Amino acid sequence: MEGKQTALYEKHVAAGAKLVPFAGYLMPIQYHSITAEHQKVRESVGIFDVSHMGEIWIKGDGALEFINKITVNNPAKLQVNQAQYSAMLYENGGFIDDLIVYRFEDRFMLVVNAANHAKDLAWIEKHAPSNVTIDDASHRMSLLAVQGRNAPAVIQKLTDTNLDDIKFYWFREGEVAGQRAVISATGYTGEAGFELYIDNESAPAVWDAVMEAGAEFGIEPIGLGARDTLRLEMKFALYGNDIDDEHNPLEAGLGWITKVNKGEFIGREAVLAAKEKGLSRKLIGFEVEEKAIPRHGYECYQGDTKIGDVTSGAWSPSLDKGLGLAYLAKEFTAVGTKFELDIRGKRKPARVVETPFYKRPY
Repeated sequence: MEGKQTALYEKHVAAGAKLVPFAGYLMPIQYHSITAEHQKVRESVGIFDVSHMGEIWIKGDGALEFINKITVNNPAKLQVNQAQYSAMLYENGGFIDDLIVYRFEDRFMLVVNAANHAKDLAWIEKHAPSNVTIDDASHRMSLLAVQGRNAPAVIQKLTDTNLDDIKFYWFREGEVAGQRAVISATGYTGEAGFELYIDNESAPAVWDAVMEAGAEFGIEPIGLGARDTLRLEMKFALYGNDIDDEHNPLEAGLGWITKVNKGEFIGREAVLAAKEKGLSRKLIGFEVEEKAIPRHGYECYQGDTKIGDVTSGAWSPSLDKGLGLAYLAKEFTAVGTKFELDIRGKRKPARVVETPFYKRPY
């Protein structure tokens, strides 16, 4: 197999990971069982290597104004040490990517999806004014995600930073296992936990320290397969499946991050036009009423009428049923609406349900 290796590649090999090419990297899709790894995060704690993600620093007198121009959320609302879920749009309102904006004392960090890194960086550099400096740090930073109800207890063993002071979507700069780190109360699982941004050179030592500190909780490494089922249960969007350049934030249910009243930003006019026209389709969550697994690309029907397409689907380990996301014609998007999935030529009953599918019990 060909692909770049993260700084933790040897750890994955030693742990028996099944490695697959993903976004140019060889990444662990699973170590043992996707279902068991999923449940480990839901019930205790797991550690992910997500170092393939892209980190782009933006500095300079014009940094805030520039980020306001290229993202849909309002970065002016951010305090120092606060993070914000946002997105970048093309002029037509379609997604370039979804991302997280971090505000530091003297700069910002944009964390972008691995598969979109090169495209995002080119877009950012294309639009950057002269009073802004762009520093792509992706090749020198590693990212560990420690997720699950016991994650705070694990990380607290390794840092003097009081983790109780870091609320959801806030962060601190400090040390973890004696290594400099940005400790961020973010994640892609719906569970408690932290994402640790560290230098590549520090990553193996921090990984080992987290594994040792988490031993009492049965911590295990978790692959991208379980990361996908965990995020799906929360209805967290995946670029390339649920959001892409052919869909806008209103259709995707991300109007809440799209601040059309903050002033001009790229894609704003298209979003306003879509709002004025009214939506023809919306992204909904559904469950299958028989034992069947929905997959990306499956078609949705009422009778002989095609009403939409599945964007993400899986068997939910937490809820023990088939779940998915789909863009349906707007008149079929009310909770409780019944429809059918075409699964390899056979129709399976499904219905629109409230999301997130999973709500953590603590």
